[in-house]
Amino acid sequence: MSATTSHTAPAPSRRAEELLPAETSMGAVTLLVGDLDLMTRYYRDIVLLDVMRAEGNEVVLGRHGVELLLLRHDPSLPPGSPRSAGLFHTAILFESRAALAAALASVAVKAPGTYAGAGDHDVSEAFYFTDPEGNGVELYFDRPRSTWEWTGGQVKMGTKWLDPNRFLAEHLTDDARELIATAERPAGASSPALAGAVLGHVHLQVGDVPTAREFYVRKLGFEETTALGNQALFVSAGGYHHHMAMNTWNSAGAGPRVPALGLGTVDIVVPTTEQVASVNARLTAHGVPTRHDGAVLRVNDPWNNLIEIRAAA
Repeated sequence: MSATTSHTAPAPSRRAEELLPAETSMGAVTLLVGDLDLMTRYYRDIVLLDVMRAEGNEVVLGRHGVELLLLRHDPSLPPGSPRSAGLFHTAILFESRAALAAALASVAVKAPGTYAGAGDHDVSEAFYFTDPEGNGVELYFDRPRSTWEWTGGQVKMGTKWLDPNRFLAEHLTDDARELIATAERPAGASSPALAGAVLGHVHLQVGDVPTAREFYVRKLGFEETTALGNQALFVSAGGYHHHMAMNTWNSAGAGPRVPALGLGTVDIVVPTTEQVASVNARLTAHGVPTRHDGAVLRVNDPWNNLIEIRAAA
């Protein structure tokens, strides 16, 4: 380990008023969907989320009372282009490897064609999928923060081979096997395989990285945690490896999005309404148009992705 490498995130290099609060987290992602029943079944029966609320054209899914996804039915919209700006993946962070293994096994048994790959990223172990309407999904588990390596203000995040079969052999429990084999499970069933989860991060497709850095770091107030040249940018608050990421792998040069299925809203949660107002003041000072109703701050990024900043309940 070099003298500049640390297992502790560096202190912020900017003033507090320039940054999102360290306690910032991600709220539920809204997806605009063409087939609400199909998408609900995928996330409920295959990814093993609970339906927390279903009203009219919306279904909310999550774990242990924590909302992770809001599916909003809008069949009038056309499918999004894989080359346009928008969602790369929604990333669900599980509190245990056993819970992650249960979800991975469920997909392997019930929808193996949606599996898209895996990676050991040093800070986390992740498995990737594509839902029935083409939205990317990451299911992952974080290694302890004490093991993350920081050098020059950047966290080490690589991509090494992660064998899904070995992961299942090491972490899939008998309880999970029984759960997956059951045709139906009661909502909120008590099981180690259904341990808690949160929305860990959101990864976007954008037209270019410098514009993303200008908006998400300089104006919105995230800190940059690592970058892959002009291909990808990772940002966070409070020393997390990343709450959001932006890449150009499929979307280099993309302009503002047009209405389409896929990403509806990215939700960012800060502790207090005063901090929401502070973000609004900072964006306004940078000349960014916002809509702030006193509770929720809405702003569009340079590619017309809708970002909502709200206070924790």
